[in-house]
Amino acid sequence: MDLLSIDPALALGGLIAGLMVGLTGMGGAALVTPMLVLVFGVSPAVAVSSDVVASAIMKPVGAMVHIRARTVHWGLVAWLSAGSIPGVLLGTLVFAKVLGTDAAGDTIRTWVGWVLILAVLAMIAKIWVARRASGMRAALLTAGTDMPVRRGPTLLLGVFVGLLVGMTSVGSGSLVVTTMLLLYPLLRPSILVGTDLTQAVPMLIAGAIAHAGFGEISIAVVVSLLIGQIPGVWIGARMSSRYDGQALRWLLMVVLAATALKLLGVATLVAGMIAIAGTLVVSVLYVRERWNGQPEVATDHPGGRSVPATASEVS
Repeated sequence: MDLLSIDPALALGGLIAGLMVGLTGMGGAALVTPMLVLVFGVSPAVAVSSDVVASAIMKPVGAMVHIRARTVHWGLVAWLSAGSIPGVLLGTLVFAKVLGTDAAGDTIRTWVGWVLILAVLAMIAKIWVARRASGMRAALLTAGTDMPVRRGPTLLLGVFVGLLVGMTSVGSGSLVVTTMLLLYPLLRPSILVGTDLTQAVPMLIAGAIAHAGFGEISIAVVVSLLIGQIPGVWIGARMSSRYDGQALRWLLMVVLAATALKLLGVATLVAGMIAIAGTLVVSVLYVRERWNGQPEVATDHPGGRSVPATASEVS
């Protein structure tokens, strides 16, 4: 690959996706894979495989921050990985089987569309569960890295998420965090995010190696994405110390919902109208929030300082 193979527009798309992840802690593959398919015309198979590889390179950057800060629950990482590694290998095998069919592109687009719907529902559930958990933390001691592991449910969560990531590259962030909030509502936010980032690393490495065996990876796409994503995540995380990203979370959910509908075959006009209507609603809510002077919600940060809840959620 030479420098002429790098797509500046794709790098810009990676930068925007990275900024969104850094600011809100959400998005990741849920934003990148559809962007590759719908905006840049990359085939669904290449988009999924290339995004898995790019994520496998990017995730360790965020994970190392939390490992150094000791905000990783290694028991949860072990049991999640025990499920997610075989799960991602199984998902990749299913992915490979579909590649041999005539309707491979349409099938993978449909998979990604439905997983995006699931991701949006998980994001909505995460907001509700997180608010409930914050009330519980106010009354009880906050759990740390010594919290007992519920092995069965944690293992099954790993298998399910690994399967989805192997098939679509989507799901390693929003689904894991939401389910862990349900299973471990007293877990500190920084440990929750650090554990999610760290458990994703071995799963994505296994998935990247498996996807590399099918020849669907575009090195130019991977490099172009990473050129934008890595600085985008870093800049977004820095910006999140001054902005809680709440309005952007809702905007991201609107965009993902409209994208999912488009991938599932809904007319562009209908999906576009939904996106525009949702954006207008989010804009009104944002203006009202700023007009009322709603304070930002603080949480613990790996470095020990108090920052908005999204500052450490680079997932």
